[in-house]
Amino acid sequence: MANKPNHLIESRLRYIPWFRYFIVVLLLLGIFFRFYNLDRKNYWNDEVYTSLRISGYTKAELLKQVTNRAIASPEWQKYQRFTPEKNWGNVLDSLIEDVHPPLYIPLVRLWAMTFGSSVWVIRSLSAVFSILAFPCLYWLCLELFESPQVGWVAIALMAVSPFHVLYAQEARQYSLWTVTILLSNASLLWAIRHKNKLGWVMYGATVALGFYTHYFALFVQIAHGIYIAAIEGIRRGKTFIAYLFACFGGILIGLPWLLVAEKFGGAEYTARKVPFFTIPQRWALNISSLFFDAQIDYRQQLFDVCFNDGFQLRCNDVQLQWTSLSTYLVLLIVILVGYSLYFLYRQSPMRVWVFVFSLIGAEVLFLLLPDLVFRGQRSTIGRYLIPCYIGIQIAVAYFFTVKITNKFIQKWQQKLWKSILIVLISLGILSCAISSQAQTWWIKYSSYYEPQVGEIINRAVTPIVVVEDPIRLMGLSYLVAPQVKFQRIDTNSPEILSGFSDTFLYRPSQQLRQELEQKQHYKLQPVYEQGYLWRIENSPS
Repeated sequence: MANKPNHLIESRLRYIPWFRYFIVVLLLLGIFFRFYNLDRKNYWNDEVYTSLRISGYTKAELLKQVTNRAIASPEWQKYQRFTPEKNWGNVLDSLIEDVHPPLYIPLVRLWAMTFGSSVWVIRSLSAVFSILAFPCLYWLCLELFESPQVGWVAIALMAVSPFHVLYAQEARQYSLWTVTILLSNASLLWAIRHKNKLGWVMYGATVALGFYTHYFALFVQIAHGIYIAAIEGIRRGKTFIAYLFACFGGILIGLPWLLVAEKFGGAEYTARKVPFFTIPQRWALNISSLFFDAQIDYRQQLFDVCFNDGFQLRCNDVQLQWTSLSTYLVLLIVILVGYSLYFLYRQSPMRVWVFVFSLIGAEVLFLLLPDLVFRGQRSTIGRYLIPCYIGIQIAVAYFFTVKITNKFIQKWQQKLWKSILIVLISLGILSCAISSQAQTWWIKYSSYYEPQVGEIINRAVTPIVVVEDPIRLMGLSYLVAPQVKFQRIDTNSPEILSGFSDTFLYRPSQQLRQELEQKQHYKLQPVYEQGYLWRIENSPS
C-alpha cells in the first residue's frame, strides 16, 4: 500500500456542475463571516497587547503613567492607538519585552497608520491574512496529491471552519501563522519535486517567516525533517542536506531577534496542572471546532484555563452533557477525523500519509506528551495546534474527495458521503452564523465573562473599577460607559480613591485581597464570581 499512486482520486469533481458553484458560494460565505460583526466580540487581554505594542508603549511606561489615578475609559484607549509621538524605535522597545516574535506587530502598525486604530480595522488585517490562506492551502494540496480536487474540498472546509473564522477575527498573529505554515509546507514539497536551489531558497525564506511569526513554527520544521528522513533517508539523499541548509539559513535570518529579545516561550498558565480527563475533553472540543463549534450549545465558557482567583486554582471547564446533541456531534466528528487519518494511511501513497502524520505528530510529541506526563495544558490551547489542525483538515478533505469521486464506489455510497459532507459543512455554517452574533466566545479564554462584567459596572451611577493589571482595564474600557473611572493600584501599597457610588475590584491577586481585607479592613463582597468581580465596602474613614 505504501507506494500506491493517487489513482483513487478521479477528476469527476470538475464535471459536477453544482460543485463549482458550491465552492464559490462557500468561499463567499467564508469571506463574509470573516468580516461580519468583526468588532462585536469583546477586545480581550491578548488583543490589548497587540494594540499596546503598535502604539509604542511598554508596560513599564503604562504603569508609570496610570498608577493611582482615576482615569475615564476613553483615556485608556489612547495607549492602544497609533500616534505620531511614538516612532518605530518605541515600537521596537515594546516588542523586545514581548514573548512573541516580531513580524506581526509591524504589519499591524502599518495597517493602523493607513486605515486607523479602531477594533474593526486592527482585526481586519487578520481577516485578510485568513483569506490569503485559501490559495496557499490549494497549492499545498496540489503539491501533496498532484490533483486539484482535494484542494477544492479542503478550501470548502476551511472557508466555513468555525476555528479558522474565529481566529480570522482575532487581532493576533494566528491567521498570519496559518499562511506561513501552509507556504512552508507547500514550498518544501515544491523544492523536493524540482530539486533546484530556487526551491530551497524559497523554503528557507518561509522558515524565516514562520520563525518571525510564531516560535512553534519550529515544530513544523521538525515535522519536515522527520518526513524527509522517512521518505528519502538521512545518509543517502541530497534532499536532507538541502533541507538542513535551508533551515539553518532561515534560523540564521532570525538570529538578530534572538539576540535582542528578552522573553521567549508561552505564558505561565500553560504549565498549570489540570485534571487528567480535562485533556481529552479539550482535545475533542478543539478538533471538532474545525467543523462544528460546541459553544453554540453552552452559555458557560468551554475552557477555563485555570486562572488563579486569589485563594484557589480553579479549572471550571464546561461539563459536556449526554442530553445535549452537541456532545454527540463532537464525538461523531472525532470519530470521523480518526477514520479519515486511518483511511489516509491505508489508501494514500507513503509520501502523502507520512507528510500529514509528521505534521500532526510533531506537535503531539512536544505538546501533548508533556501534558499527559505532567498534567499541563499546553496542548489544549487550540491556537498552538494550527499545524496539527491543518494536517487533520487535509486528511478529512482527502477522505471525502475519494469517497465522492472514486469510480469503484457504488453510487448510493457516493450520494451518502456527499450528504455527510454537506451536513458537515452546514454545521460549520451554523456555528459561524451563531458565533457572529455573540459578544464573547471560547477563544476569549480568561476574558470570556468581560461583557457581563461590563454590564454590571454600567448599572452603577458613578463607579470606579480598581485593578492591578492595567491590561485588564484596557480591554474592559471598550465595554463600559465613558463616565466609568478606572484606577490601577500598586499591590504592595494600595490606595483606594473615594467619592464614587460604587468601588469595584476586578481580578485581584491573593496578595491584594489579603492586604485590603486584613490590613486595611475593607470588606470585599463578591458581585460576579465567574467574572472575578468584587465590590469594596465599609471603607475606613
